[in-house]
Amino acid sequence: MTDAAERFSQNPILSPKDLTPSVEGLEIACLLNPGVFTFQNKTWLLIRVAERPKQKPGVISFPVLKEGGIEIIEILESDPELIATDPRVINYKGADYLTTLSHLRLVCSDDGINFYQPEGYPLLHGEGAAESFGIEDCRVAEIEGTYYLTFTSVSENGVGVGMRTTKDWKTFERHGMIIPPHNKDCAIFEEKINGKFYALHRPSSVDLGGNYIWIAESPDGIHWGNHKCIIKTRKHHWDSKRVGAGAAPIKTDKGWLEIYHGANAEHQYCLGAFLMDLNDPSKVIAQTEEPIMKPIAEYELSGFFGQVVFTNGHTVNGDELTIYYGAADEFVCGAKFSIQNILAQLKSCDQK
Repeated sequence: MTDAAERFSQNPILSPKDLTPSVEGLEIACLLNPGVFTFQNKTWLLIRVAERPKQKPGVISFPVLKEGGIEIIEILESDPELIATDPRVINYKGADYLTTLSHLRLVCSDDGINFYQPEGYPLLHGEGAAESFGIEDCRVAEIEGTYYLTFTSVSENGVGVGMRTTKDWKTFERHGMIIPPHNKDCAIFEEKINGKFYALHRPSSVDLGGNYIWIAESPDGIHWGNHKCIIKTRKHHWDSKRVGAGAAPIKTDKGWLEIYHGANAEHQYCLGAFLMDLNDPSKVIAQTEEPIMKPIAEYELSGFFGQVVFTNGHTVNGDELTIYYGAADEFVCGAKFSIQNILAQLKSCDQK
């Protein structure tokens, strides 16, 4: 099986034009993969909204958070010290910058398809030096009435995992950076196992090791230790370059089912799945050989950064798994899957 997704006929369900910029002078360049949760009998998305100044011919301009607010930096495209081959990141005078500044924004829906931005809920912006390049790619886990938000904190000092918690989505407690750079893709299990919190995360290594999925445990959901690598990239596969966790693992009678993303050397992002032991999730039982979803629709192939399907949020209703995902790093889309169908595609690790 190469694609098990039943895509929403309404896709994309949200595009940059559907929301308004957070401040005057910026435009929304793209909407990216949202965290997903249910609250007050509605489906909610916590979308990554990436903004930038309106671009002028011959100039690259981008925003950076400072203590006094947002500062706009402008660089001539002809500047010999500028490297701008990637639409997401530029290098100028040896320093890296993001071309957009991301914040997190809440939208909700009664039917899981038509979303709107409700009044009275704040935008979540980066705060402090560790989030000066913005906050991105939030996962949401609900545990005993508290929502745990784990997101990517970005600054000139690196990329790490930040956390905030809330009970009402109007007031938030900040917990700072819970896993230091370079790390991202942190998804907390929505249930304690043997009295401990567990989370998946993704350290990155340039020279030794690779972009692999690790698991960690915690006594309180904030302080993490006993880290262990559980999923690696696979040569000559669709996930040969990097892998990373999606949303919170799904508890099934077979084990903890995790939907993850993988990318190859051509930067094509697909989705796959693996299964962890119910009592010891550091043990991986099985994994899909082929993707369960890959970019094939036009809105997945072309956009801000094409050839991408990427998720960090879903809802579960019996056997029905509804995945909300970012397409081509520009649009928010939805697709439905059968959990039993995904489980049937798994191959035991003992058979590999």
